[in-house]
Amino acid sequence: MIGFLITLLIIWIALSVLGFVIEGLFWLAVVGIVLFLATSAWGWFTRKSRPGA
Repeated sequence: MIGFLITLLIIWIALSVLGFVIEGLFWLAVVGIVLFLATSAWGWFTRKSRPGA
């Protein structure tokens, strides 16, 4: 599960960087940042809600 979350976070960071590098794809940077934050929050909350974690 942790590996999957880390993979998603890396993908979102790559999309954000690509969006900032290519001028016409600023929307991609915004989407990447939003998805990164959502994935981080989801992983943090699910990790804290598991008993014994």
